[in-house]
Amino acid sequence: MSFSIRAGGLERHTPGEILRIEPWGPHAVRVRASAGVLDPDAPGALETPSPSPQADLLLSDDGSARLVNGRLAVEAAADGRLTFRHALEGQELLADKGPHGHHAGPRVHAAGGRTEQLFEAYEGERLHGLGQHLHGRLNQKGCVVDLVQSNTVAAVPFLHSSRGYGLLWNNPATGRVELGADTTRWTADAGGRIDYWITAGGTPAEILDSYTRATGRPPLLPAWASGFWQSRLRYRTQEELLSVARQFKERGLPLSVIVCDFFHWPRMGDWRFEESEWPDPAAMVKELTDLGVRLAVSVWPTVEPDSDTHDELRAAGHLVRDADGGLLTFPWPSRYAGDALIRPMAYYDATHPGARAALWQRLDANYRSLGVECFWLDACEPDLPRDRADRAVYAAGPAAEVANLYPLLHARAVADGLRAAGQDRPLSLIRSAWAGSQKHGALLWSGDIPTTFDSLARQIRAGLNVAMSGVPWWNTDIGGFFGGDPDDPGYRELLIRWFQYGTFCPVMRLHGDRQPNYPAFSADMTGGPNEVWSYGEEAYGILREHLLLRERLRPYLAALSEDAHRTGAPPMRPLFFGFPEDERAWDVDDQFLLGPDLLVAPVYAPGARARAVYLPAGARWLDPATGLVREGGTTLDADAPLDRIPVFVREGAEVAGQLGRPTGAPKLLPVT
Repeated sequence: MSFSIRAGGLERHTPGEILRIEPWGPHAVRVRASAGVLDPDAPGALETPSPSPQADLLLSDDGSARLVNGRLAVEAAADGRLTFRHALEGQELLADKGPHGHHAGPRVHAAGGRTEQLFEAYEGERLHGLGQHLHGRLNQKGCVVDLVQSNTVAAVPFLHSSRGYGLLWNNPATGRVELGADTTRWTADAGGRIDYWITAGGTPAEILDSYTRATGRPPLLPAWASGFWQSRLRYRTQEELLSVARQFKERGLPLSVIVCDFFHWPRMGDWRFEESEWPDPAAMVKELTDLGVRLAVSVWPTVEPDSDTHDELRAAGHLVRDADGGLLTFPWPSRYAGDALIRPMAYYDATHPGARAALWQRLDANYRSLGVECFWLDACEPDLPRDRADRAVYAAGPAAEVANLYPLLHARAVADGLRAAGQDRPLSLIRSAWAGSQKHGALLWSGDIPTTFDSLARQIRAGLNVAMSGVPWWNTDIGGFFGGDPDDPGYRELLIRWFQYGTFCPVMRLHGDRQPNYPAFSADMTGGPNEVWSYGEEAYGILREHLLLRERLRPYLAALSEDAHRTGAPPMRPLFFGFPEDERAWDVDDQFLLGPDLLVAPVYAPGARARAVYLPAGARWLDPATGLVREGGTTLDADAPLDRIPVFVREGAEVAGQLGRPTGAPKLLPVT
């Protein structure tokens, strides 16, 4: 069957498939295929494309066709196989899997609406992105990655390739991507459609620029958000929270945000303060504001049967349904369930516009009216066992077809509300994300993670893959979440190293369930002390210096926020992002750039007091600790005493003055 030109794109119709390829923004195309019809209203992450006046379409006598849009050229063979090339340089970027044996072809439309897209695999290709996964790898070649949301996992189906392309799997169905040695395979469990978007770029920056142009630019980071966030599991009363904020002031320590965690409400779904423990939240917010501190409050999507909102939401069809009948529920603790403390609870349906409006109405009336504009959207996968999550029926469709939309649209509920209230820099701390979440001000964090050096090492790689997924604002629970004894010297060392790493993360937030703690998940649950003065005098001195360093870095972070908003460039970057011509930079996965000028080498081994650091070629690097300058393209053993980690500054960068260095002119060391 031959291709034809329709509505500015290429189409091929056969008895088994409709295939469409069309320009979608500069240097990019969208590819859709279905065994039935192409639904123009199918959910996805792509925004309306900007015009592509340079796109050229050409049909050949042999039934093949060619589409060129800026840097990207698509060669469509008569049999429907597609090859993507760099239009100017001609090299193959990606191609459909070629036929072999009984192979059914590069696109599979199977029973039950399952679909597959198979591409060729390339030796030496490095693959990044896909959101947040704690497998501990930056280059995910060889991995099988589930496209399913869960605690510690944010499935963002955008892949960045060292071959010079970026690919978005524009399908919110659950599924997986297999990055094999011989095949790359994308699978959607349901929905009956293949939908992906691909862009060509000469550099990683150009690829992320195109991707965030297609899925939405992140808003500017609010000025207050770049400072230090204090949190713990959990401040149980208004007075307890205020006493911590006051002590920061008394000690002369900078504090930007303090977090009010879960169970500050009477019932799940009330979305308001519980009166006996938080008797005057308006006065609390005013005192915090006078101290220069913002309050962030936890919001769960869980709805208790006799909450303020349950019956109203149920009557309006705003709760998630169960494929087996009735509402989808899961047992969670309650203040009012008697001795059992557990009762089945429902979930508001973030995919329903009316449900999002109803949620915001409560948040606006009960929090924003008091001055609260930062919400912690916790447990928003939503947090369910996989077998139960698979039974969910959303307003947008069954879970197998649309489940990954939930965190995206949950963040949208708050962003839309804040924007309508005049706040043009919405920001929500959130545990899950999907493609396009960045445009709703998603501040992703890595969930409930272990308190180990191995866990810290995994965060470094996870954060860099988040950055390469178009989400610029990311952080971890500094110190990890599960446990950690403030009196244990070994844990104090881990906390110090994690705090040093967090100082250079896009957002800096201390959180965790420290010992001694209440293990039962209930309204009485709390962890041990988790303030910077909780870890002994030696640790306190080190943490205090890093708090002051973070304050000095805030003007630099503000400039990085402008870059992210304008071009999609993430503040935290793999070395290859800034130095794509340096082949060695592509293989460094335990260092990162903070913007163009800071190179950070976290310490993630117990007892380590030095570590190897690679300085990328193409710049000279100042060591602020010694005043020495080294040539790029070299590896050195950098000192890492307990009070600091290795940090280098691109020679001549203004931010060097914010780090502090010995007086006098820098000395240039010879290359060794």
